Amino acid sequence: MSGRILCSTGCFVGRANGRNFYLIEKYADKLSCDGFEFMMYSSWYSRLQELGDFLLSTGLSFPTMHCEKHIGEWFTTGEEYAVRSALRLFECNCELARRIGADRLVLHLWNGLPSDSRFENNLAVFGSLEKIAADRGVTIVVENVVCHEKEPMIHWRQLAEMYPEVRFLFDTKMAAFHNEVDVLFSDEYEWLWQQNRIRHLHINDYGGGYMDWHALKVLPIGSGKVDFDSFFGNLKKRGYSGDYTVEATALRPDGSVDIDMLNGCFEKIRDYLR
Repeated sequence: MSGRILCSTGCFVGRANGRNFYLIEKYADKLSCDGFEFMMYSSWYSRLQELGDFLLSTGLSFPTMHCEKHIGEWFTTGEEYAVRSALRLFECNCELARRIGADRLVLHLWNGLPSDSRFENNLAVFGSLEKIAADRGVTIVVENVVCHEKEPMIHWRQLAEMYPEVRFLFDTKMAAFHNEVDVLFSDEYEWLWQQNRIRHLHINDYGGGYMDWHALKVLPIGSGKVDFDSFFGNLKKRGYSGDYTVEATALRPDGSVDIDMLNGCFEKIRDYLR
């Protein structure tokens, strides 16, 4: 098992510190990760040039970018204006990913309150998203985002049946919310491994029960219910060699950052990989 261990910039840049992207450089040197998954926020669209210039100036590695999450909600509506607007924003995300050297874009194809309530609309638009990303040298990885109507893995199967080239990102917290962590390694989904569909992992813990909407906070490894001993053992059997991202919320209410907690997460993953 190999792969880079990344830290989501969303772990330490968020509402509590004004979503000040200049803080990325301040905290980066204190984190023992191999690079970063850049998290895009909707409040930054008016500052894309400034944002890109800054990220490039840091000299940091951003092999992966997380697309701004609300875009998926617009696709769900199926309304022409909403879809057109979301496609334009998606192009902005892809262009920024290309500019900062991220060749992988994490996508919440469905999201928020609308979730998968009209998944046929999300399914229909994915071909356009693939083309926009491919034109900029970026590969989409669709995350197993929590659902209202069905289970994420069902939607993965629907996507794979319609789009043979689709690739996925598996998030342990999202999966635990639906009791689907072990489903990833079941015979029913062995095709994901045989076809090399899993290209990235989010390694987060979860503290609630089945579809417990009050327990969606992203927890650090070891502070929830996910059996990571079993999970990493199964990864080893499948020969997974891709990257890992930690997303545990490290922002305190006063805007300070729990650096030790994040570094502890990276070290726990390294222990499993050893």
